[in-house]
Amino acid sequence: MRANALLVVLAAFVGLPGCQPAPSDQERLGTALTFPVPDRPVSKVTSNQFSNEDARDSRGEAQKVMDLANISDGMTVADIGAGEGYYTVRLAERVGSAGRVLAQDIDRQALERLGSRVERQRFDNISIKLGRPDDPQLPADSFDRIFLVHMYHEVTEPYAFLWRLWPALAEEGQIIVVDTDRPTDRHGIPPLLLVCEFEAVGYRLVEFIEKPDIRGYFARFERDEKRREADQIVPCSLKKPD
Repeated sequence: MRANALLVVLAAFVGLPGCQPAPSDQERLGTALTFPVPDRPVSKVTSNQFSNEDARDSRGEAQKVMDLANISDGMTVADIGAGEGYYTVRLAERVGSAGRVLAQDIDRQALERLGSRVERQRFDNISIKLGRPDDPQLPADSFDRIFLVHMYHEVTEPYAFLWRLWPALAEEGQIIVVDTDRPTDRHGIPPLLLVCEFEAVGYRLVEFIEKPDIRGYFARFERDEKRREADQIVPCSLKKPD
């Protein structure tokens, strides 16, 4: 399914009110309080490895995703939710010595293990950064591609997260999402909901491809002309009106 076909279906779902109770302000990060609460459950972080790396390589996952994302020599790329670095090291090989990869995660221990891996494998084009649940803390105007691979459904403050991610893209930069079409409390996110949340902040979908061979789908987003103000973001829901 391409972007235009998905957006036709999406129009029926944008901004619909949901019925899930919102968490109290005491349960949220203070830096996220100006943003709406997501009207859907959030998956708990259970592992920093989506599956065994050998199994992922056997189906060519990273290579297929990097090909679809047009990753080439000299690019600057961010791998958000990098974990122990399955995509990080493969992106570093693809962009080469002229490129850079920033690996970010909110799990300090996972980043320590990734740091040991980077040192052991002698990558000198990888940087590592600790992020926050509502803020990837990336430098502005810096990245040709930002990867969110099997992690977006675990973001507890998606609107704050996406809003603060928006400035990090370089001109013509893109966000690449790989995820699974299933409920958000089962380690996936329905494509319609994914697109709605991105568009609510100020992105536009430019490509959507169902990819059973990578156990999910591939979505590509770009910045829209303007990022919405925090108090203008309308939370999305897939609940249909009565």
